[in-house]
Amino acid sequence: MDIQLKRGLLDVCVLAAIKNEDSYGYKIIKDLKPCIDLSESTLYTILKRLEGAGMLTVRTSEHEGRLRKYYHITGAGLRRIEEFKTEWKEVISIYQFVVKDTRA
Repeated sequence: MDIQLKRGLLDVCVLAAIKNEDSYGYKIIKDLKPCIDLSESTLYTILKRLEGAGMLTVRTSEHEGRLRKYYHITGAGLRRIEEFKTEWKEVISIYQFVVKDTRA
């Protein structure tokens, strides 16, 4: 898969994982497990990029004596999910064109 396409898909998957409630790294990985296998190093790179783009914010809170970072989606992150939904319709159309058998 094209690396840029995959990168965009992963970004949206992570945003979708925190769309309804704030979450932390391990839980995000666990929530995404049914659709994609994501390593911690890949996740934290994505989270840093999304934070830098203003699509999420981070807060630190103590949990069982340890500090845990919680990620919260912003309006920009929610807009990115909506943009993705629109873009995906075009991707599906392209896919259908590519796999269409025109020899029939």
